Amino acid sequence: MNEEILSLTISRGLAEIILNRPAQLNAINCDLAERLVDALSKIDQDPSVKVVLLKGAGRAFMAGGDLKDFHEAGDRAPDAVERLIVPFHRIIRGIRDLRPPVIAAVHGAVAGGGLALALACDFVIASTDAVFTPAYLKIGTNPDGGTTWSVAKLMGERRALEWLMLGDSISAQQAASLGVINRVVAREALEEEAQTLASRISAGPAQAQTSLKRLIWRATNASVEDQLDAEAAGFMSLAATPDFREGVAAFFEHRKPRFGE
Repeated sequence: MNEEILSLTISRGLAEIILNRPAQLNAINCDLAERLVDALSKIDQDPSVKVVLLKGAGRAFMAGGDLKDFHEAGDRAPDAVERLIVPFHRIIRGIRDLRPPVIAAVHGAVAGGGLALALACDFVIASTDAVFTPAYLKIGTNPDGGTTWSVAKLMGERRALEWLMLGDSISAQQAASLGVINRVVAREALEEEAQTLASRISAGPAQAQTSLKRLIWRATNASVEDQLDAEAAGFMSLAATPDFREGVAAFFEHRKPRFGE
């Protein structure tokens, strides 16, 4: 894997991905997209991973797509867009389908494709200097990367349409108040906050967390009857796991459960 533009480390149940094109504010191009697809695939195949942390190096999380190839393509811009959007959408699907929860720790610019990438994650922690910008209509196109789905789901259709249509930047505090992200912390506390959350998740019951992740993200698109059936199926399946037996035993023994041992 090309560690010049992306690094992946896996240790003690934590997979950490760092986007590393700081001079370009981590703008995503085909090369970075392919590296991220590969990283997610490697994580998916590693049963030791219980949580994923996604970060950006330098002054920003991600300032969107790298428009250089689109500009140079001229009349062949649709071909250039396809070369990027296909792996980019594989990334979004990969994060959604990934077994372990994914935490995005974001700072600085979170724009365009960077917004899509962050919102595809299960948790988003932002530093106070983070700025969220849809950006797409400014270049004459609609959002991609599941942005319309994510924003409409998190904010509601009317607010989502206004924000994405006007393209105004919002602060981390505004994003938190609108339910777009989980929490806001001081810039110097971002790493510690993300690591603390990752540690709490990695100490939990991995199979139950995967089931919960999938239930939550399907909930608003399912009928209550379908959701009840999905919850029942998950509960019954998890009842056969060592983590379930440990959790029940810990309850009766008045102690904290030790999952995954």
